[in-house]
This record gives sequence, structure tokens and C-alpha cells, in this order.
Amino acid sequence: MNENKYEYDENDEVDVDDLLPQIGEFGRYQKLLIWLVCLPACIPCGFGAFNQLFMQQTPEHWCKVPELMHLSVDKRRYLGIPLVNKDGIYSECTRYAFNWSEIAQIDSLRVEELQSNWTIEKCMDGWEYNTTEIGSSIVIDFNLVCDDNIYPTVGLAALNIGGPIGVYIFGLINDRLGRKRSFFICLSTLILGNLLTALSMEFWQWALSRAIVGLTIPAVYQIPFIISLELVGPNYRSFVTVMTCLFYISGLILLSIVSYFIRNWVYLAFVSSIPFTIYFICGWFLPESPRWLLAKGRIEEALEVLETLAKVNGKSVPPYRKIQLKRSLSEKKKLRSGPGVIALFRTPNMRLKTILITFNWFANDMVYVGLSYYGPVLGSNEYLSFFLSSVIEIPSCLFCWFIMDRWGRRWPLTLSMLLSGISCIITVLLPEGFMKINLLVNINSVIETLVLFLFSKFTISASFLIIYPFAGELYPTQLRGIGIGFSAYVAGLGLIIIPFVTYLGRENLVLPLVIMGFVSIIGAIVALRLPETLHHNLPQTVEEGEAFGKEWSFADCFSCPKRQNKEESYSCSTEEIEDMIEMLPKNLSIRRKPTLKKQLTILEVPSDECGLFKMTHWV
Repeated sequence: MNENKYEYDENDEVDVDDLLPQIGEFGRYQKLLIWLVCLPACIPCGFGAFNQLFMQQTPEHWCKVPELMHLSVDKRRYLGIPLVNKDGIYSECTRYAFNWSEIAQIDSLRVEELQSNWTIEKCMDGWEYNTTEIGSSIVIDFNLVCDDNIYPTVGLAALNIGGPIGVYIFGLINDRLGRKRSFFICLSTLILGNLLTALSMEFWQWALSRAIVGLTIPAVYQIPFIISLELVGPNYRSFVTVMTCLFYISGLILLSIVSYFIRNWVYLAFVSSIPFTIYFICGWFLPESPRWLLAKGRIEEALEVLETLAKVNGKSVPPYRKIQLKRSLSEKKKLRSGPGVIALFRTPNMRLKTILITFNWFANDMVYVGLSYYGPVLGSNEYLSFFLSSVIEIPSCLFCWFIMDRWGRRWPLTLSMLLSGISCIITVLLPEGFMKINLLVNINSVIETLVLFLFSKFTISASFLIIYPFAGELYPTQLRGIGIGFSAYVAGLGLIIIPFVTYLGRENLVLPLVIMGFVSIIGAIVALRLPETLHHNLPQTVEEGEAFGKEWSFADCFSCPKRQNKEESYSCSTEEIEDMIEMLPKNLSIRRKPTLKKQLTILEVPSDECGLFKMTHWV
């Protein structure tokens, strides 16, 4: 199309989304920057969020008896440690109370007879650890077993406590200093936290360092994600969203491989941070967001970025000397004084939808992260289990991306959560001997549980990908940023509970799975009450948000999403706009706005008063 066909007014206010189709929505510039810089920058998030699982592994252990250390391991345990059952499982936290200086005078044939009369006491001189499989962990170095076995769980909770705080802090930095500086400050904090982790000499130092790492999660993922969204046109935001998820998953897969070869927790902390210093080289190539520059009034710098983008894409910026945001100062003031969180609960339908969305997001957060934490303890090899639980997310994301625009949001969300919950609960039907971790003798039961776990992870990953755009489409435009932020933040606070749920699995392996299964099923039932958004105009005002889905009935759950009539569609076609333009007076000077093709999946990201993307607590 000849861009000179229509006249432009230099005083027109132009939004970046209007300009991108003319200079390239996803051209060579965006492809190089996103594939080589932004998407790889999502990998550190996976390392920071889950490397802790391989630092706090608990090996087989038993009480240390100093007087018996000259004997072999088998002999020491046979003499000094009581059995907890007839299957030959030794106690982990008790030993025989006996004067071991007399052991040389005891006939080995009379030991079992004498042991029946010996008293039992707690470990008085520390523990011995079987380091065949797990050679190093904080559990070994800090003796976090028996009465202190809750401490690794406290460390995970410390990691998750830092998340909501960090999202708020880096959200402010992101707005005041820009996307570029915010990312490198966040990355520096992540690296610092991991280095302090490696240098910790006692547990509480280690827990504090994990809270510092937690400050960067999920901000270290969201900032490159936001930069990617702000550099591409609206038609490619869904694609970028899926790609960032896939690169995040690749980080989890890489972590399972790295942790398999690096079994020392100190070295793992270093390897989980030092290599990412290479990302600082990206500072030479990563541009500042033109949207942020425009919002801050740095017009010339924004133009410079956009001109570079256009030049690399083989295009040129239209001859505007000044580009400003669409919103006027009065509109910005209106947005600042617009509806707040209270508006989410002021009317009955909006209140119900907010509660349902928030609970569903909480359920997704809890089950997804809970299963991610629980993966390593399942199966005969924890590294392989974590690897498989990460790999299974790739087809889940692709499958979800495929069905969302065909089956809608509600039923895929409901079915995925329902199937995830059922597969978790089915574990109670496995042989009773598998219910106790110490009785893992049936390899078939191990494989069955691992398969059920992987299916649960596949389905909950799909639902987790759906809930974000679904919530964005249910909240009206006036409340979208506040609504998504509120729901995601409340759900993020629930992550503090997850480590204590998985802690229950120390005694009963399937109990956490059953809890997560019921939470997932309740979330599936709750999702049925939400109105379908596919092929519907998104609500704009608070009043439209209250009206949307108000006439819901149970029969709606069994109806397929219907396409809107032409007069109700999102936008007119290119041909219709051409016809309307031809009908206008010939002497009328107009500014033609680029027409974007309507797409079914539109990622609605919460924005601030300047129209910029904001961060939310989204793992």
C-alpha cells in the first residue's frame, strides 16, 4: 500500500501500536532481538526458582555412634541402630542406649537377644549420611534431619515470600528507571543472592540468601517478557507469550541436566548464577522500550529506537517529527483517579467473577508449583523425574495454544484442571506399600505414580497458560490491570503454603498429591461458572464488566462458543474500511490508521496510566 495515498497531519498523536504495522510488527529487528536476547533472558528464572530443590536433598541417614566408627557401615548400623520394621529399614532418628565399651565382650550371636532389652534414645552425637547418591546438600552440612527436618521447607517458603515483595519493588524500578535498567538490576540481585547462597555457613544465612533470590522471581522472567511484548505488534503478542513460556521451560530442562552432573550444592549455586553474567553483554544490544521513553517524554530517544527498528526491517518511519501517546493529560488524570480494587467487589456479578478468577488462579498456582516441587521425589531417579516433569510442559503449551482459539477458554480450563486433579487422586488406588516413602520396594508402583504425576503436570501446565488471558478477557478494561494484579498477587501469596503441603509427603507420599488433586478439581468446578469469552467483545467499562456473564445459566456450560455477527465483531474488514473511505468527501484530509487483522487470542496485559505493560505475580 502506498503510504502517501492519504495525507498525514504532523500534529496527530500516534500510538506505537499504530506505528508498528508500518515499520514491522515482527520484522528482522524484533526477530534478532527476541530470539537472541529477550527469550534467552527468561532462562535464569527457572534456575533461580528451582535450583533450591537440588540443594536440600535428604539422603539416607542414621545416628552416629562414635565408639563404633572403627567398624564397617553395615556392622555399625546392625549393632547401634534399631529397626523400624521387619523389612530391614533402620531408624533415622534413634539409636540404642548402650555402653559400647563392652561391645568387645558381647558374643555376636547374642546381639539380637540382648538388643530386645536395650533402651532407645535420640541421636546424641550427630548423624551419618549415605553419600552414594547425594554427596552434598544443606541437609548434610547443617544436619537438617529428624527434629530439624522442617527447615528445608522453611527455606522454600522464604524463597516464595520474596516473590510478591520483589514484584512490587521491581515494578517501581521498572516504571521509574526503564525496562533495560530494571532487568539488569534484577539479574544482578539474582546473581548476588545465589553467590550469598553458596557462601552461607549456617541455615539462616542460607534462608536469607534464598529470600534475596526470591525477590527476583518472577520479575526476572517478566521483564524480558514485557520488553518482547512492547517491541512486537498486537498480532504477535500471543506468539511471544508462548515462546517465553517455552524458553522458561527450557531453563528447567537445562537445570535438571546441570544438577545431575553437579552434585555439590555450593558449586550448583555458583553455576546457577555466574554463567548468567554473560547476559550483561546484552546491554550493548538491548534497547530501551520506546513506549516507556514516550511515556517519560523522551521523544528523541524513542524516535531513535523506532528508526533503528524500521531501518533493520527495511522500512522507514513515517514523517512525523514528534510521536506522542494517544492518551491526553486529562485522560491520564482520569485513569489515575479511576476505579480501584473496591470496584472489583462493589457489584454482585463483578464480585463473584473476581472471587472465582482469584480462586482459580490460586488453585493453578498451588498445583503447578506444588507438582514442580514434588517432581524430584517421585520415581527412582529424582533428576530424571524433574527432567520429565519439565519436558512434559512443552507439548502442553503447544496443545493449549492450539485449542484455545477453537474450544474457547472455559472448557479447556475446566477439563485440564479436572484431569489433573483426578490423576493426582488416583494415586490412592496404588498398592498400600507405596504409601510410605521408606517402603518403596515396588518398582511398578513407582512407575505408575510417575506416569500419573506427569499427566497431572501436563494438564495443569495447560490450564495455567489459559488462566492468564482468560482473566484478562473477563475483567473490563477499566479494571483489567487492577483485577489481574489483585488475582495474581493473592495467588502468589498462596505459594508460601505449597512447601508445607509437600512437606507432608515425607511420611505419606500420596497425601500432597491428594490435597493438590482436590484443589484442582474444585478449581475446575469453579471455572464452569465463569462466562466464555471466545468470540465476544471484551467489556470496556465497569458497567459492561458487571453485565458480562450476568445472565449465565447452567445450560451455557454445554454450549459451544459462537462467532459474532459481522456487526458485532471486533473490527471491520480492510475492504469495508476501503469502501467507507471512498464514500468520504474527496477534499477531506484524513489520517489512515493501519488495520490489524482480528485474531481470536488477544493477550490483555495489565497496563498503567501511560498504557505501559506492568508486571504481575505470574510464575
